[in-house]
Amino acid sequence: MDEPRSEAPSRAPHPADDAAHELPLGVRVAAAWSWRLILIGLALAGFLWLVVQVRIIVIPLLIAILLTALLAPVVQWFERQGAPRWLGVVTALAIFGVAVWMLITLITTQLRNGFEDVARRSEEVWWEALHWAEATFGISAAEIETFTGQIWKTIEGHQSEIWSGALGVATTAGQFITGALLTVFSLIFMLIDGKRIWFWVVGFLPAKAHAPVDAAGRAGWISVGQYVRVQIFVAFVDAVGIGAGAALLGVPLAIPIAILVFLGSFIPFLGAITTGALAAFIALVYNGPVNALIMLGVVILVNQIEGHVLQPLVMGSAVKVHPLGVVLAVSTGALLAGVPGALFAVPIAASANSIVNTLVSRQWEVGSDPVADYHRREKTHHRARYRARALAKRQRKEGHS
Repeated sequence: MDEPRSEAPSRAPHPADDAAHELPLGVRVAAAWSWRLILIGLALAGFLWLVVQVRIIVIPLLIAILLTALLAPVVQWFERQGAPRWLGVVTALAIFGVAVWMLITLITTQLRNGFEDVARRSEEVWWEALHWAEATFGISAAEIETFTGQIWKTIEGHQSEIWSGALGVATTAGQFITGALLTVFSLIFMLIDGKRIWFWVVGFLPAKAHAPVDAAGRAGWISVGQYVRVQIFVAFVDAVGIGAGAALLGVPLAIPIAILVFLGSFIPFLGAITTGALAAFIALVYNGPVNALIMLGVVILVNQIEGHVLQPLVMGSAVKVHPLGVVLAVSTGALLAGVPGALFAVPIAASANSIVNTLVSRQWEVGSDPVADYHRREKTHHRARYRARALAKRQRKEGHS
């Protein structure tokens, strides 16, 4: 006769459980989301704090990533032609070096004689404006000088926050040289051995995560490359438009203005506006207010073309980010990290958008392991090269005998 089974004693309801069930469903769901969002926010804050502490490494590394995305197609073209990879790397670095040297040479040679004249003309126009304000509004030049002096003191007191933000920029020559060398070395090694570095990083993750992380990383990398190439085109259009307008209006230093616009346009929206304002200021100093207003109109027209044609159609289709998202990303980046944040905001947003879309749509081959496949191909390649060398060595020995 079977003995009756003893039933497990039921757990008595806890008073806290009863209190929780008495709460509305919306409150319970909001509480569950709240503590999770708080943990995510703390993790992000800790990550940003860590980035700020190692900013002298992070900023050069990000610059090297953007430059690698720009120069990688040159290396890949040489490989498709059957040339060795090192030849493509050397050519890409030479092209980049020549371009940077040309920009620096044009700026320094054009500004060497013009900067002192701009400073002198600016001082003359400033005193003319003071006398005009005193004669028209009855405001003394001393009062205006005192007011502007207070403004300059305020700007100087917050100069670090204005220019650097949270991440900061190189404040000493040593930091600048260190960052430049780190950028160059990172760029060289990424061009030479980018795949191995990537699969080495992915290899730290569990095997099940290799395929999705690799697919998401490749999608983000494609977005970064498209952003860099399209941004160069947008910057070139801005530089040609504003530079040609300055030349037609007879504004001095049209070539340095165009180069500064080209460099400033890599910070979307803010860079072109700032450098365009400089063009209007030079027009005001040399050619008067009417010429300056026309120059300002040219700057506004070029920025409207960028904002309503180039950014939505060209940039938007390339990086798949809405223009409003671009504006918000740049503003948030500038608020959190100053100039570096504004510079890296759009490529980070574009790559993040591609990464999330790839992970959500599960655009990878299930069951594959790209890290293992890469190592397998590398072993096969090394074996083939070893056999080819051994065969060549044996043939040389037979030839000598």
